[in-house]
Amino acid sequence: MSIFTFHLVKTNHITAFRTFLFPPSKVKVPGLIHWECMTSMTLGAPVFSTSRILVRQMAVFAQWESEAALDHFLETQTFGKMLAKGWHTRMTFLRQWGHINEFTMPDVNIQKEEPDECVVAVTIARMRLTELPRFIQWGRPVEKLVRDHPGTTLSLAAIKFPRTVSTFSIWKSRKEMERMVHGHSAVSQPKRHKDAMKERDRKDFHFEFTTLRFRPFSEKGTWEGRTNIISQLYPLELV
Repeated sequence: MSIFTFHLVKTNHITAFRTFLFPPSKVKVPGLIHWECMTSMTLGAPVFSTSRILVRQMAVFAQWESEAALDHFLETQTFGKMLAKGWHTRMTFLRQWGHINEFTMPDVNIQKEEPDECVVAVTIARMRLTELPRFIQWGRPVEKLVRDHPGTTLSLAAIKFPRTVSTFSIWKSRKEMERMVHGHSAVSQPKRHKDAMKERDRKDFHFEFTTLRFRPFSEKGTWEGRTNIISQLYPLELV
């Protein structure tokens, strides 16, 4: 059974730029199906500010053939050993909306979910560069909504120039996440996400886009001094 991981790690500027310009070749990583090596971003930060793109912070979203393949990578390869110094979560697939070519997702949504269970949401978009101003206009309010939402325990964005943008968020419950999506949260301007999706349906910002939902079964490491960021984990043999 394939698993998915999301990694966060801080490094120096030289390593970050080298990885950004020459990302590790996935053909040299046994058991890796695909990964996106990105630079972290602060949700909702001004577009032209040093707080927006966090050059020294790397974010990696990956799919693996097995957990054994992931462990071998983290223990034996240089890039893996660097990622092992940060934080990551291991997850199993729940649902997909949209499509992205490189990842191998099940053809159907295969797992039953409970409304109170913790879930992880990942979006990946390949931008139409001509639509970038519209995307920023509609996207930043949504970023602030997710960033400040009481239902999240961690939320951030990531980018791989020039076209790939991603978001990652951990939700205390599926119910809270879905209330946010549909504009029913008890927060200021709750319909920001719903309105942005209407605008995307009117004229798409992307030429590829997917929203993925996962069930976390493991969390390792520390991020920004925090541990146990995920409120509930599910043993792999039970998912």
